[in-house]
Amino acid sequence: MIAVASPVGRLVVAETNGKISRLYLPGNPVDFVPGESPLLRKAARQLEEYFAGKRRTFDLPLLLDGTPFQVAVWQKLCEIPYGETVAYSDIASAVGRPAACRAVGGANNRNPLAIFIPCHRVIGKSGSLVGYGGGLAVKQYLLQLEADCRQRD
Repeated sequence: MIAVASPVGRLVVAETNGKISRLYLPGNPVDFVPGESPLLRKAARQLEEYFAGKRRTFDLPLLLDGTPFQVAVWQKLCEIPYGETVAYSDIASAVGRPAACRAVGGANNRNPLAIFIPCHRVIGKSGSLVGYGGGLAVKQYLLQLEADCRQRD
């Protein structure tokens, strides 16, 4: 595991069998066991670049360990363009289950790779920020960071 300082607090990244398996957001309990690998250092560097506004996508092998529905949702989340948001209902429709908005919310809640898999880009249909494992303040920060970077383009 490697700890990464960020504007939202300490992030902890874990690796399993050569893939990034977990990103712990601030406030989420983790028994931190320090250790480094080339992959963990790459993940830390990419997070630092993201928070500096220099990276919009991540190039890391990710371990998607979930139900088939969760994995389908997480894969769709990765397709949301940087700096944009979509509604839970949009993701539900995209995975072929238009009535499964709550299930999409549950899959987002169980996303073990927040930021790498950008569940922060999913909002309520009314445009409201709804739930985030790191807290709504972190979600708002990530969305504002991305919006600010897009405006500079």
